[in-house]
Order: sequence, then structure tokens, then C-alpha cells
Amino acid sequence: MTALLTLIVLILVGIAIWQMTKIFELSQVKSDNSQVANDKDNNLNGYLMFGFLVFIYLLTIYSFWKWGHVVLGTPASEHGKDVDQLMFISMVLIFIVQTITQALLHYFAFKYRGQKGKKALFYADNDKLEFIWTIIPVVVLAGLILYGLYTWTNIMDINDEDDPLVVELYAQQFNWKARYGGADNVLGDANVRFLQDFDGKNLVGIDASDPNGMDDVVTTTEIHLPVGRKINFKMRSQDVLHSAYMPHFRAQMNCVPGMITQFSFTPTITTKEMRLDPKIADKVLRTNQIRAEKSKELIAKGEESLEPWEFDYILLCNKICGKSHYNMQIKIIVETEEEFNKWMSEQQTFKQTIAAE
Repeated sequence: MTALLTLIVLILVGIAIWQMTKIFELSQVKSDNSQVANDKDNNLNGYLMFGFLVFIYLLTIYSFWKWGHVVLGTPASEHGKDVDQLMFISMVLIFIVQTITQALLHYFAFKYRGQKGKKALFYADNDKLEFIWTIIPVVVLAGLILYGLYTWTNIMDINDEDDPLVVELYAQQFNWKARYGGADNVLGDANVRFLQDFDGKNLVGIDASDPNGMDDVVTTTEIHLPVGRKINFKMRSQDVLHSAYMPHFRAQMNCVPGMITQFSFTPTITTKEMRLDPKIADKVLRTNQIRAEKSKELIAKGEESLEPWEFDYILLCNKICGKSHYNMQIKIIVETEEEFNKWMSEQQTFKQTIAAE
């Protein structure tokens, strides 16, 4: 009934607006209805262009002031600083070009606005100008692309020469699982055809006939990584296209059904150390202030309050993979080598899991 009444009200409001529009048109009978712009129209539009230029500049300044602190902060991987540097250079170039071109665009729109008795000048071409505004973007973009390719080559340094830890990220609507190579640091073969083996205990489809998979460790609640050691990630998807996104490590790679994608990085800051980072500490403080205000509203309604938030690295899905995409995440804990080894020793291997009743 409420929906019907709402619909009726919206229809009546629409009719009222339409009638007011007709009344306004009738009141303008004696006005100039010419479709050709006059000097008054041109001057008005010229000043409006200047006004809009001021508006977008003020909006930009306000955005920097209001949300400039809402950034990821210190990168937590070796290659992260390179990604941030590339992003910084790109954004500076974009900002400079946007500022200049928008100023010229709006200035010329005002300066060369239509005026009675003024005839537009037909200017066929100018080879010198054409060369300048062609070669400058070519040089700048070529330099940016080459620098981007250089950075990408360094980031995609996937090899086994550095004794990397091998970790598989297994994507599924709507959760993540991680698989470690175990004592031999070698992942066993896996396929979705084996998912139903052992009464559903085979969570990522490990091939039980491959001896390399017997000591593999699968975790579903959190991912542990040792600081200072290179990690080679192998990524699979069970159902649709997902994207493994680890923002604080400046890492992202698509997880494609039917194939294995790869990405490597070396964590440089433990979770405990990152929680002490001034930018992260400030973000936690601001977030908890918001949660505290929200909790007051919830308590007033007789609902449970929100728990204070504590920073953790996370793995997110950065592809819209379905209705619960927003909640597809898992915590990442970066710790010392000793802490990591201790955690690994406490985990069940695949062999132990399928043998347990």
C-alpha cells in the first residue's frame, strides 16, 4: 500500500511540475523566442564559462583539502615505491595538462564569444602549431609508457632464483583460500574435478595422486606471509573472473577460470609495524571515531554497538563477481620468519586433513 501511495504522489508531483512549466511558457509570450543567440545570450554564456572554470578549480582544491589524507599510505612491498612513483608522475602530468587546457578552453570561449557585427576568421592550418601540439604529447606519452614498461618489467620478476615462498590464491564466489607448498615448497597438481573428493575436504581440488600435494597446507581464514622473503603467488579461479587485489602491497592480478596467473612481491613491513605507521594510526583513529558515533545511534535503537577497528592487510576481489562481491576478502598477516614457521608448523597438511575422520 505504501508503494502505491508513493507512486501516486510521484505522478501528481510530475503533473504539477508539467503544469507549472506550461504556465511559465505562457508568461513568456512577449519575450524573444528567436532561436538565434544575441549578444546578451553570448555574454551570459561567456561569463558562465568563467564561472564554471572557477567552480572546477575550487572543487579540485576542496577535494585535495577534504580527502587528500584518504590514501593507502606507505607501500608494504619492495616494488610498492616504484608503483607509487609512477602513479605520482602520471597524476602530476594529468593535473598540469588539465589545469592549462581547461583555463585556455574557458578563456577562449569567453574571448571569442559571438558578437553582433563580428565575423569569425577562417584559419585553414598552421604546420608549426600542428607539429608542436602533436610532438609534445607524443614525447611525453612515449616517456611515460617506457617508464611504465620498465616498472612493470621489474615488478613481474617471477623466478625461483631467490628461493621464493610459493602460495596459491584460490578464488571462489565469494571467498578466498590460500594453499602453501608445505615442507618441499612445491604445490601439488590441482583441478576443479577433484573438489568433491574425500567428502568435500578437498577444498581447492588437489590431485591426491601427486605426492607433491600431500604436504600442502590450505587455509580459509587468514593468509600468513614472512617479511623480507619473496612470495610467488599462483592464482586460480573456480567459477568466474575474479581479481586478487592487495592494495597495501600495490599488487593486483586477475584470477581466470581454467588457467594459472602469477604475481610476485616481497613484503617489507610486518602487520605490527604497519599499525604503528603514523598515517595508518591516523586512519584507524578517524575510522573508530566514525564507528563510535554510529555505535551511539545503534545503542539508542537497542542494537549492538560496533567494535573498534584494528588495521590489517587484506586481500580483496577487485572484479564485480556477483551479489556478494563487496564482502569477498581475507586477512593477510605479515610476520617474522620465526613467527611464520611457527604458524606453519601448527597447520594441517592435506594428507592429515583427508586422513582425519
